[in-house]
Amino acid sequence: MFVTMATRAVCQNVQRRFASTAAALRPSPAEVRSQRNAVFSREQARQRALYPRIEKIEVSMQGPGLEGTLLIMNKGMSTPLSCARHLTEHHVNNSALALVDGQLWPLHQPLTHSCTLTLLTFKDKDPTLVNQAYWRSCVALLGQVLETAFKDDYIVELLSTPEVPVTSGAFCCDVVLDPQLDSWTPSEESLRSLTRGAQLLIHQNLAWEPLEVVPSVALEVFSHSRCKQEEVEQKASESPKGTVMLYRCGDHVLLSGGPLVARTGLCSQYEVTALHNLGQGSWGLHRRAQGLSLPLQLQAHHTVWRKLRQRAEKLVDIPKHEEVAPLPAPDSTQPPAASA
Repeated sequence: MFVTMATRAVCQNVQRRFASTAAALRPSPAEVRSQRNAVFSREQARQRALYPRIEKIEVSMQGPGLEGTLLIMNKGMSTPLSCARHLTEHHVNNSALALVDGQLWPLHQPLTHSCTLTLLTFKDKDPTLVNQAYWRSCVALLGQVLETAFKDDYIVELLSTPEVPVTSGAFCCDVVLDPQLDSWTPSEESLRSLTRGAQLLIHQNLAWEPLEVVPSVALEVFSHSRCKQEEVEQKASESPKGTVMLYRCGDHVLLSGGPLVARTGLCSQYEVTALHNLGQGSWGLHRRAQGLSLPLQLQAHHTVWRKLRQRAEKLVDIPKHEEVAPLPAPDSTQPPAASA
């Protein structure tokens, strides 16, 4: 027994030294964000340069009160949001997503051909597609908060999280925090700090800029994350065009499996409700961050919100990326210093 415990202690010391050496060699989170931004901006400029001269396209608007409306826009430059600005302030403020010839289209993605265009809102007769995009956007926002909430000494790896329906009661973002945080259990104040970080991004009303890229570009964007590179390869293999969709929100670049809504300001009530331990996986200790949100156009009374929040605290059971061994809750309740 003594030999076994001694051997385990030696192995743990070696692992800690290896992790410390690896941490010293890898770039800081701020440097990683800068590199990802640079690659995103370079590819965005390259794609815009594919339309060196202005060509006109016809956009036939569809929707209540818009029948017969024809807009003349610029190919490769004008976006569905540009079209909304030719209509009314209501269309600009309430549009979250678009349909271009019946295909889901991000509001900031340039139009490349003459088309029919429908602007989608949360109050449409059937808001299913918008709600799905909103839930996905809430996950993106939570991931951005988790990546920037801790000191630069801590590395955060966002995992590929299967999408859950709005009816699940909470949106989810699976994450691996720095090994130094494996014994940390977030307190209520820690969750409030994460919530404040999300609300700050919401108040900044940042755009989710879409950029469809070939896998080689995405692999360069996520060159410091083997986990994300594997996700890029998987999504590219599942895409009919062999491409993947990136989004940028402020200085945060992410990989998305579907369209996001136009901007963070479309979120209103937003709260990070839980951070559950899932157990050890190939990337480390997997955790599931969960949250609850309602869009700007839909508000809930505080008593209703309280009940929704209680539901959103419970672990959402979704298919795992891999088998993980459940772990007991750590004893430590002291959170790390966070910038959020």
